[in-house]
Amino acid sequence: MKIQFLGATREVTGSKHLITTNSGHTILLDCGMYQGKGMETDADNRDLGFDPKEIDCIVLSHAHIDHSGLIPYVVKLGFKGDIYCTPATRDLCALMLADTAFIQEQDVRTYNKKIDHQHPHKEKGKTYKIEPLYNQQDVNRAMKHFVTYSYDRRFRLFDDVLLTFTNSGHMLGGAICSLEIYESCLPSEINGQNSSEVSKRWKRITYTGDIGRPHSHILPPPQLFPQCDYLICESTYGDRIHDEELVTEEQLLGIVEDTCIYRKGQLLIPSFSVGRTQEIVYVLNQLYNDGRLPHLPVYVDSPMSTNATQIFRMYPDELSEEVRDTMQFDPDPFGFNTLRYITDIRESKALNHKEDPCIIISASGMLEAGRIKHHVANHISDPRCTILIVGYCSPTTLGARIQEPGLQWISIFGLDRRIKAQITKLEGFSGHGDYREMIDYLTRSLQTDRVERVFVVHGEAEVAETYKGHLQDAGFHNVEVPEKGEIVTL
Repeated sequence: MKIQFLGATREVTGSKHLITTNSGHTILLDCGMYQGKGMETDADNRDLGFDPKEIDCIVLSHAHIDHSGLIPYVVKLGFKGDIYCTPATRDLCALMLADTAFIQEQDVRTYNKKIDHQHPHKEKGKTYKIEPLYNQQDVNRAMKHFVTYSYDRRFRLFDDVLLTFTNSGHMLGGAICSLEIYESCLPSEINGQNSSEVSKRWKRITYTGDIGRPHSHILPPPQLFPQCDYLICESTYGDRIHDEELVTEEQLLGIVEDTCIYRKGQLLIPSFSVGRTQEIVYVLNQLYNDGRLPHLPVYVDSPMSTNATQIFRMYPDELSEEVRDTMQFDPDPFGFNTLRYITDIRESKALNHKEDPCIIISASGMLEAGRIKHHVANHISDPRCTILIVGYCSPTTLGARIQEPGLQWISIFGLDRRIKAQITKLEGFSGHGDYREMIDYLTRSLQTDRVERVFVVHGEAEVAETYKGHLQDAGFHNVEVPEKGEIVTL
């Protein structure tokens, strides 16, 4: 059996890992899109590293676009197999992939207009323009390939391949993917057994996708998963420790009061539409219920956030015990009297001219697109305002660049803007466990001496190397940080 690491190697987007079994089955773990560099990632996304027609199935850990975003593209290029995931992941993908198709069409339209300007007199027969990777029709076709299974149900992909999903606690529907593959093995691989009597065994591979936190407001903690022989593990926050949960709540309240009450400004929160937005809204809802949230308007300005919140309401049994307890006296933990969900573009534009104190939560979390980018462009020069970063931002994104210490000017939509707003970050809302939380989770799930090899993925190069050291300190051996395209034989 072989694994080829095709994405999210020494970086944090584009998760794709291809397993080829000795019997010839091809299983793609995730099919994620590279994000965070605008049109610079277009070439990376088009160069898959495999022929979609030759892939038998896709195992999808969760719905975030850096894990699912190229599924319509591979279907467009001839993928015919099934896509296995949990029911909530399927529902969220229907929403998020459609939104990604829409954003692509907008980005490509802008790019092509720029190209027309740069090449007014085109050479005959030469094309400079590009097409979107996929459109809404491709998304509709892709959704027909989804097959869903609930958590903790062992099911068969092929006669010699079994799969079990375990709740990863990272986002609604997120799963640890545990594969069992029945394969021929060499005598040296059979520990303590007579090689003449045994010629095959079950090899167990676990892919973590993204690992959640032990204490989340809206999701249960990651659940323990079965023992494995080989582990493919994320490392997004493999070099840091998050703030404690209660401190984050108090810090959020302090930022609201400082910005909206004392400075009479607006608090802008760039937030991923799925997961992060719902968690922030839930915390504000709790503060409102406790009578501690100042009386001011709160806007969730994102059609996708609005629709995603509806999906969260459909899966109360997959939410945390805290949320279920809240629902005993508050039937809607994602809504309160001063909160409005905005979908209409005219209402969104009106917020850009609003002077009164308020909170605006809007996508995207890395400030690369969406309505929040317009809000930030209009308010980043206002010293009364605060831009609050609540999650990971890839190094090249606008969300990362505005956090650079001492930065005074930033280009947004091609215009240089003076940075006078306060730029603040809270990591406590992250959906990813820090290195201590992930190590604790892995060592509670696994007997480390029985894990033959560990592959560290989904982390920037230095972070992945640091996390490799933490894994070794925790008792894991044969820990590797693969290169893009690297093939290993198990």
